Amino acid sequence: MGLFSFLTKEVAIDLGTANSIVICNDKVVVDEPSIVAVDQTTKKIIAVGKRAMQMDGKTHENIKTIRPLRDGVIADFDMANDMIRELIKMMNLRKTIVPPSLRMVICIPSGITNVEERAVRDAAEQAGAKDVRLIHEPMAAAIGIGIDVLEPEGNMIIDIGGGTSEIAVIALGGIVCNKSIRIAGDEFNRDIVEYMRKQHNIHIGERMAERIKKSVGAAIPDLENPPDDFAVQGRDVLTGIPKELSVNYKEIAHALDKSIAKVESAVLEALAMTPPELASDIYHTGIYLAGGGALLKGLDVRLQNKTKLSVHVAEDPLRAVARGTGMALKHWDEYTFLIK
Repeated sequence: MGLFSFLTKEVAIDLGTANSIVICNDKVVVDEPSIVAVDQTTKKIIAVGKRAMQMDGKTHENIKTIRPLRDGVIADFDMANDMIRELIKMMNLRKTIVPPSLRMVICIPSGITNVEERAVRDAAEQAGAKDVRLIHEPMAAAIGIGIDVLEPEGNMIIDIGGGTSEIAVIALGGIVCNKSIRIAGDEFNRDIVEYMRKQHNIHIGERMAERIKKSVGAAIPDLENPPDDFAVQGRDVLTGIPKELSVNYKEIAHALDKSIAKVESAVLEALAMTPPELASDIYHTGIYLAGGGALLKGLDVRLQNKTKLSVHVAEDPLRAVARGTGMALKHWDEYTFLIK
């Protein structure tokens, strides 16, 4: 880039249903929840990320909180566009006479349609990107885990995010077979909300369900190091009075059982589609888990029991996709699998 390199800023964005992460110069510069708060009278954004998250479920009729992404894809184009713009503003780019042109790599779910892909590209371009390339989430996760994706060796990646679970077999810089299902963190939260209502007659919000999942969320009912019980506050369904009760990890494992079983089925389907030579590689290398869902206690053990393969949880699984997207940015010309 030479003389004009200071006029170009390279940015990698993991645009997630639950969280969006922005990487610039190999550093995570923004890590915020993917949510915006809008003033209903002026239609202007009043908060993005953590501040908007604090308002979620507590707003009056003049303020509305919106999640621009649902199931890994853009559900509200204008809000997604504004959110990307605000995330870029949070980077605190050095003020220059000529604003820097942005070169961006954004990751997208592998099961995305052409229309949904176009929406991501358009939102980035309207937010100021001059050159945009896209990368599929399982590929970004594999790079972030430290796998050499260009090698002629098969690796299976399971990336459980907020909106989608992506299961893919990767070799020679491409996705050989994949399965994308819209059952992930958000669905787990809904399962917990439903369980608390049916079993304990208590109505809780999504934020409380998220806290329960992080504290006592489990995939199996018999953990070696069980977490302490979690105090849950909500509204009594019968009386309408606020109340508190305790839940343990065994209850949450029961609540999440059906959804996790669907993830297991998708993994088995992806394995059944895998060519024999790559299946042989996966037998030796095992399965890699990434995304926030990888933090669910005992999930690796459950998948290991189901597939009889070794299962490895990525280091810092929440940021594996973002790390991979940032590394793809550095290999802009070398990685021919980036979608132009």
